[in-house]
Amino acid sequence: MASSLVQFRADSAEKLAAMRICQQLGLDLPSYLRMCLSRLVREKGIPFSMKIEDADVNPGVLAMQRASRIAKEHGISDMSLDEINAEIAAVRNCQ
Repeated sequence: MASSLVQFRADSAEKLAAMRICQQLGLDLPSYLRMCLSRLVREKGIPFSMKIEDADVNPGVLAMQRASRIAKEHGISDMSLDEINAEIAAVRNCQ
């Protein structure tokens, strides 16, 4: 697989803090960022919880947070897209 360069700007202090955390985990920052990209692609979405502590939260974000909580409560938060589609198809076939 061909590789390509990805560049972005980051706050210097935040970068140093991230580098220290990675070092404690036995990683370097570029390896961690490659892991993040790989996980994003494999999961077809953000591989971690996104939280907003603000009172003025977008209703769409609130709906997604609620859906995530419900999925976790019912033990289905780790379902793949294929598994979700199979569940939907099964319900549609029963109607």
